[in-house]
Amino acid sequence: MDLTRPTHNMVIGYAAWLFGFIGAHRFYYGKPVSGAIYFFTLGLLGIGWIVDLFLIPEMNREAGIRAIPGPIDYNVAWLLLVFLGLFGVHRFYLGKVWTGLIYLCTFGLYGLGYLYDMWTLNGQITQINGSVSPWRS
Repeated sequence: MDLTRPTHNMVIGYAAWLFGFIGAHRFYYGKPVSGAIYFFTLGLLGIGWIVDLFLIPEMNREAGIRAIPGPIDYNVAWLLLVFLGLFGVHRFYLGKVWTGLIYLCTFGLYGLGYLYDMWTLNGQITQINGSVSPWRS
C-alpha cells in the first residue's frame, strides 16, 4: 500500500467544480456544510462558485492532509457515488454489501441515502482506510 499517493485528484476536483453550483466539488473535498449551502443557494448565487475556481488547489491540498490513504481510493469511490450511487455501486466498493443491496433495491433509499453519502463519503473512506494497518500488504 502506497501511503504517499495523493488521496484526491485536482482534475476530478475541477470536473466536480463544473457542477459546483450544487456544491459537488465542496462535497468531494470534504466540506459538506459549505457543500450543502452551495446546493441550496446555487453556489452562493454563482459568486462562490466562481471564487472556488481559484480555491480548488488549496482545497485539494487540505483534503490530502485530512484524508488517510489506503485500500479504498477516494477518487474511485466518488466517481462511483456520483455516477452509480443510486444503485449502491459505491457501497459495494466500500465493502458494505448489505447496504449496497438495499440501495440497489430502493434506488439509493429513494435518493436520501445518496444525499447522505454525498455528505459522509470522505469520512466513511477515512474510517475504513484508518482501520487497515499500513504494515499489511
